[in-house]
Amino acid sequence: MLHRLRRTAAVALLGLGCALAAVGPAAALDLDQARAQGLVGERFDGLLAPVQGGGEAEALAARINAQRMEEYRRIAEQRGVPVSEVQKLAGQSLINKVPPGTFVMTPAGQWQQK
Repeated sequence: MLHRLRRTAAVALLGLGCALAAVGPAAALDLDQARAQGLVGERFDGLLAPVQGGGEAEALAARINAQRMEEYRRIAEQRGVPVSEVQKLAGQSLINKVPPGTFVMTPAGQWQQK
């Protein structure tokens, strides 16, 4: 089961990369800028959230999260695992990959800088 979930996480990240690439370079740059400015952060469940409320940050998070959830659902269905498991593994991987200084949310719901 653990091997299957690790494979699922790898596939999720590959699919997520493809989904983000499909948004276009400008949106990916916006995500990087928003992270660097502390406007958005990564959550433990594989979703993006505004660190402080704000129109652009919220819109960016909503757009990215819609794409991520579509990919997470697709992978979960393919692998026969719950979407929450795909999200959890993708969240762990995303948090591990973001640069130091990026805001990340703990499972307790607290923001902290990596």
